[in-house]
Amino acid sequence: MGFSKEHLLARLKELHINFSQYEHPAILTIEEGEKYVGHLEGGLSKSLFLKDKKQRFYLVSALKNTKVDIKVLSQRLGLGKGGLRMAPSEALGELLQVPLGCVTPFAVVNESARDVSLLLDQGFKTQEHCFFHPLSNDMTISINSNDLDKFLKSIGRDPSYVDFETNPPVGKDHPPDLAALIPSGSINLPDQPEKQPSYQIPVDGNLVSVDKESKMISANVVNPSVCGKNTKEKLVNKAHSSGNFADVEQFVEEILHKTSRLLLSEIKEDRIKQHGENLGVLVSENLQKGLSSDLANLAMIFKNTAYTEGFHAGTHYQPGRL
Repeated sequence: MGFSKEHLLARLKELHINFSQYEHPAILTIEEGEKYVGHLEGGLSKSLFLKDKKQRFYLVSALKNTKVDIKVLSQRLGLGKGGLRMAPSEALGELLQVPLGCVTPFAVVNESARDVSLLLDQGFKTQEHCFFHPLSNDMTISINSNDLDKFLKSIGRDPSYVDFETNPPVGKDHPPDLAALIPSGSINLPDQPEKQPSYQIPVDGNLVSVDKESKMISANVVNPSVCGKNTKEKLVNKAHSSGNFADVEQFVEEILHKTSRLLLSEIKEDRIKQHGENLGVLVSENLQKGLSSDLANLAMIFKNTAYTEGFHAGTHYQPGRL
């Protein structure tokens, strides 16, 4: 079992590190965090958990408004433009031992994260203090960079600060400036279940193929839509938008849309005459049969996309993961 919030706060007190703590509901984004600590002086932070092709992991922590270009960072590490990617969700639990939304520099306190490279924004040093979650996103603490360094050194970490917004040349005459920050060895995670093949869900006469690994959605028309070409294109384009499944309200709207469409197809005049008072029971059974797998697939898309979108947001100026 990894460090808990209580263990971490106790460790900070043992080290005589000054910090202020602010309790709040569990939050996942900087935008949510601003509601509770945005009015206070200090720098809000975001964190990204990355990996390279050789199974080496990196925890990047930066100020909210610092632009972290993963391609540039990858080149500066000597990994090429495509060397870095988002770490898989299971690595959060296996290495950092924190759930999604709780990734901060404090996560390297766990022994399982000893080979994870920690890269800190040099902008932290310009702030009187910065805000981080103490391994749990139902609390935020403020701490200055000197005390953060003190904590990291107490667990055997030599803090590495990086100017993420600079883009120095990398080439034959200009070796990558951050190559020394690459972890010394790869990390082998426990074997994951065998990848499942893509599956299909019906969207207005189309079968929409969903690849669970890439979370990308593509549509192939197999039956003409009863609503015509325009409606068909609108729904397929909507399915292509990952935001449709990362936003709760639109996710619910999609469920209601599918339910109402199936319901209307079941309640027709000829069926009312044929089944009479038993139509209600028949419709209920057909709704359960027709929607069960469909909605389960949508829920999986929602879960996977919410994870992917949250990390993607952390690489831009817009709100990202805390």
